[in-house]
Amino acid sequence: MNQLDLTVNGVGAVSAPLQIVLFLTLLSFIPAILVIMTSFTRIAIVFHFLRQALGTQEMPSNQMLVGLTLFLTFFIMAPVGERIHADAVQPAMAGQIDLTEALTRGAPPLREFMLKQTREADLALFVELGKVPRPSTPDALPMRVVIPAFAISELKTGFQMGFF
Repeated sequence: MNQLDLTVNGVGAVSAPLQIVLFLTLLSFIPAILVIMTSFTRIAIVFHFLRQALGTQEMPSNQMLVGLTLFLTFFIMAPVGERIHADAVQPAMAGQIDLTEALTRGAPPLREFMLKQTREADLALFVELGKVPRPSTPDALPMRVVIPAFAISELKTGFQMGFF
């Protein structure tokens, strides 16, 4: 039988076709993660306003702006990516930790980056909307609060920068 020996939380082996489906599903979320959990949104909004201020509708082209936005996003996120790679990806690839532990280890650098860029009012809004008990420190906030608060803060900051 065509089956890999991958155990998922003690459930048992997962067949190769199911692994491929899971992998492709996760792969489809990468663009959303890139846009929502990085500085991509802010940079794209600022570039849009810059192009409007120059009075050009077509130059530089959308592909050029997206490419430059991606490059700048990767540049800004490089220190965070390096920490995640060293703390979570390398140990997971070496078989020292499982996927759950890798996700747990990879979250703090990203959380730290997002919290530095997030307004307290936006965090308070999502704490209230999510009916999350008020934490003693920002590091105690769940990612389900940090991510949307960061996204809203990036939109606000991008539009404010663009207007100025």
